[in-house]
Amino acid sequence: MNTPPCALAIAGSDPSGGAGIQADLKTFMAHGCYGAGVITALTAQNTQGVAAVHAPNAQFAQFVALELRLVLDDLPVKAAKTGMLASGDIVRVVASELADKNFPLVVDPVSASGRGLSLLDAEGVTVIVERLLPLADLVTPNRPEAELLTGIKVTGRESLFAAMERLLSFGCKAALVKGGHMETQDGMLTDWLLLPGQAPLALCIPKVDTPHTHGTGCALSAAITARLALGDALHDAVLAAQVWLNRALAAGFAVGGGASPPNHLVDFPARN
Repeated sequence: MNTPPCALAIAGSDPSGGAGIQADLKTFMAHGCYGAGVITALTAQNTQGVAAVHAPNAQFAQFVALELRLVLDDLPVKAAKTGMLASGDIVRVVASELADKNFPLVVDPVSASGRGLSLLDAEGVTVIVERLLPLADLVTPNRPEAELLTGIKVTGRESLFAAMERLLSFGCKAALVKGGHMETQDGMLTDWLLLPGQAPLALCIPKVDTPHTHGTGCALSAAITARLALGDALHDAVLAAQVWLNRALAAGFAVGGGASPPNHLVDFPARN
């Protein structure tokens, strides 16, 4: 048996299993990767929403740095992603520990829960722009996150493209603005991918009519990370992850009384 590549998630915990580290590790496993996880914050949440966030203080940020340092010193990480980082202190130590990385990094700039609870403080936004995005091979914001990072209100295609260009100006190698918070046309969702020196590329896929959308951003960025760990080129990794997430959404099922996650194990054979 070949040794699976190691993919690393640096993110918060979701005790209901639909988002955060738990969703990342399921997604890594679904793609045949060995998953490692550095926990940056605790949340109290379920399928009905996030009730509270616990990311204590600057001292805890040093613990996150130690988590990450020990993993990187020991495991042959092939690709990594960040998710919820909670505070400027945590973003700063994560960027410092990743400064000499030799693997692709996907930054999912998680800033708020589906119900609007803040998952990133104001300083964290600034430090992501100044310290983390220059290390990123890909940043994967939704529309509100793209607006928060760039200061550009996205009202149409022209402003969207301007926001994507600004994201690249911060130093990241590519930007993927997810279409879930934008209008659909003819039943299709469009994610927009911008690579340096190219025009924005529309990646269209049928919209899945489902309430099971909890943690879809985490799942998509984790799937891209897994594909990069497996050796895919960035464009191919994004396309494969997009198609996989579409299947996972179509195969979603209720696990609670609110918005359940996509079915991360959609491609696994059913057990007898």
